Amino acid sequence: MTFYSAALSPPGVSFTLHQKTPLNPLHNLDLSSWRNHIPIDARDLRNQNHLRVSAEPRPTNAAPSNDSKDTHLLQLFNRSCRTGKCNDSLYFLQRMVSKGFRPDVITCTKLIKCFINSNDVDRAVRVMEILESHGEPDVFAYNALISGFCKANQIEAADRVLDHMRTRGFSPDTVTYNILIGSLCSRGKLGLAFKVFDKLLQDDCEPTVITYTILIEATILEGGIREALQLLEEMLSRGLQPDMYTYNAIIRGLCREGMLGRAFDFVRSLPDKGRQPDVISYNMLLRALLNRGKWKDSEGLIKEMYSNGCEPNEVTFGVLIGSLCRENKVDEALNFLKVMLEKGLRPDTYTFDPLISAFCGKGKLDLALECFEFMILCGQKPDIVNYNMILSAFCKSGNIDQGIVIFEKLSELGCLEVSSYNTMLSVLWHKGEQLMALWVISEMSRKCVDPDEITYNSLISCLCRDGMVDEAIELLGDMERNGFTPTTISYNIVLLGLCKARRIDTAIDILEEMVEGGCNPNETSYVLLVEGIGFAGWRAEAMELANVLHGRNAISKDSIRRLSKTFPMLHLYKQAARPNGLKDRSLTRSKNR
Repeated sequence: MTFYSAALSPPGVSFTLHQKTPLNPLHNLDLSSWRNHIPIDARDLRNQNHLRVSAEPRPTNAAPSNDSKDTHLLQLFNRSCRTGKCNDSLYFLQRMVSKGFRPDVITCTKLIKCFINSNDVDRAVRVMEILESHGEPDVFAYNALISGFCKANQIEAADRVLDHMRTRGFSPDTVTYNILIGSLCSRGKLGLAFKVFDKLLQDDCEPTVITYTILIEATILEGGIREALQLLEEMLSRGLQPDMYTYNAIIRGLCREGMLGRAFDFVRSLPDKGRQPDVISYNMLLRALLNRGKWKDSEGLIKEMYSNGCEPNEVTFGVLIGSLCRENKVDEALNFLKVMLEKGLRPDTYTFDPLISAFCGKGKLDLALECFEFMILCGQKPDIVNYNMILSAFCKSGNIDQGIVIFEKLSELGCLEVSSYNTMLSVLWHKGEQLMALWVISEMSRKCVDPDEITYNSLISCLCRDGMVDEAIELLGDMERNGFTPTTISYNIVLLGLCKARRIDTAIDILEEMVEGGCNPNETSYVLLVEGIGFAGWRAEAMELANVLHGRNAISKDSIRRLSKTFPMLHLYKQAARPNGLKDRSLTRSKNR
């Protein structure tokens, strides 16, 4: 690991830090000297969204009246469009057309996009109706509306708009088809996407790099790397030059399929294709190598990366830090964090997650908290995964009071989600703090945090673990009354509790209720019942039922083998009479339904 410290450090940078508390790696972080490396401006590009419009000039049909009131109305309309006040814009647009104005297609297209971004497709349609009735739409406007229906997962409506624009004399262009193809691919409908691609060709539209890249990515997601490579060849045969986004999609696919050798060959062939591999290309190869524990090969890859003039970025360091933490090499992971900051790179929550997790796993909760605080100092807002990790670690370590203090602080700040309450509930109950766990439930109610399916399953599991099976069964009913349909997991938890309590008749009732409610038992459901019958003393009946279920493919051979070991040599004897208490009915009735 010495190589990485040297390779990733800029020449002349010293990491000699204070040795005040050598047992605490994070105390070695000289925060005062590193504060200059943390970007002051925490704003990102997502807050600088700009509306994209075509660079091609389009005629403006607006013919404002000379009347000062009408001119003022036009000014109000334009101002509301610029400030993104969609509803106001629509109101002014309707007032304008009622006075004889012809709406401008460019402004109306912007307004359509505005409503689409607000998930208000109905009003976007209303703008198009006004444009068709009082102005002149164009392909750009129809594409915006088709895009809106696709985003709203209304593909049939998008197809109707496509047919409608044809009837008005507008032919769909490549952008139109790319929108439809992209929407279908994002929903896993690759077959339909290729049919739309065929329509594109039939309409004499030329597919673009974007068209092929969308199809290549979707094909790779379905495990078709060879088909994706064929699409790449077809793309090249059309004279299209793939960009690095396309090539990186192929590299990602090769790595996912475990074809590392071919991925390396592909990356090294890119200069012959007129492209240089970028940091994304190298990061994918690095991740694939480290996931297989190939540290030596990854050292060579980083050397190659540097020799090609490609500097590592935040993701590169995140991959290295995560891999080191998984191998319990936290000190070396911290060294990379230091190098990262010295290079002026800004670690994100994905960089800190493995460090916090590693400290929690080692029981070094003070270091986990210090890392958590340093993450905030670096301008990163902790996510719910960080919060839950810290809360769970404190409670599991027995430091419940400190865990509760942190929980209350985060709760007052509004930082917690239902998953945090679920975490606290399970951990506290498991530690024997049932009253505190119930307090967490009351806090959910006080903070108006709605329980989810996991909340119910966690509480059902806790009740069953403490032998309170009747209360757990009651909770199954409450779950359904509150709009959550109990799942196979919910029923299996109750079945386990009943079988442990040797209440086999009730377990059979629950299994029947499960099937009648439309919830299909799985192999675990049947195995739990068989084990319950066997441990209750009816071993011969248990194995007889197991063999029947195996004959109906309800349980596997492995389960039969394991059950035979649990209840050995049962084929040598049969109990003379069925013990009192076990209902005389078919236990496999649920499987026949």
